[in-house]
Amino acid sequence: MIRALLAAMAFLVPTIAWAQIDPSPAITMPELNVKLGGGDGNFVDALKVMGVLTVLSLAPAIIISVTSFTRIIIVFSFLRTALGTQGSPPNQVLVSLALFLTAAVMTPTATQVWEKGVTPYQAGQINDSQLMDITVQEIRTFLLVHTRQKELVTVFSMANYDRPTSRDDVPIHLLIPAFMLSELKLAFQIGFLVALPFLIVDLVVATLLMSMGMMMLPPVMVSLPFKVLIFLLADGWNLIVANLGRSFGMDI
Repeated sequence: MIRALLAAMAFLVPTIAWAQIDPSPAITMPELNVKLGGGDGNFVDALKVMGVLTVLSLAPAIIISVTSFTRIIIVFSFLRTALGTQGSPPNQVLVSLALFLTAAVMTPTATQVWEKGVTPYQAGQINDSQLMDITVQEIRTFLLVHTRQKELVTVFSMANYDRPTSRDDVPIHLLIPAFMLSELKLAFQIGFLVALPFLIVDLVVATLLMSMGMMMLPPVMVSLPFKVLIFLLADGWNLIVANLGRSFGMDI
């Protein structure tokens, strides 16, 4: 009996002592007040930063969509395939060359944007909205020059839009896909003309090998040196780049 009472006391004493301890003071969280773009809560500056970051993240798509990059890189791809040189030149070389050629082609448009938009904006003569309008207008001018009427009609039919009275009334979100379709078609036409001479060389080599009974020898292996030699003798790189520039209306 005494042992049972001692055991009960040993169990209850810590519990009673813990109950008599003052509870911990309440922890209060200070009011969280987040303000964007300055102490007055204006978040316009934050939105501008978000807009710049968005444009930077979409820069590759913008370069492909509204510049001459698509036509140039497709022609280079046709050239490499026609030569049969596999991975030479490497993709990095072709893309880098296409980017610099794109910069050369787009220089007049960029100059107009700088003179009409960026310079007055830095001088405080125009606001953000006007700068954007000037930029879009200069890009529209370039796109309209290189967009075919048939592609515009196709895009308008897909979007179920009424046909505009003039090309200047074409909205930019329909002009861009029409421009890309036009670029793809013209790039494939140029690519066909580039690949045709090399195809003739392949056919001639294949015919000679068959007439000699060397059917087990791949014709591509034999024709490759001849195609490279013909390309070098014709100054192929300069010829292709110059004609690409002329296709954009450049005086070369």
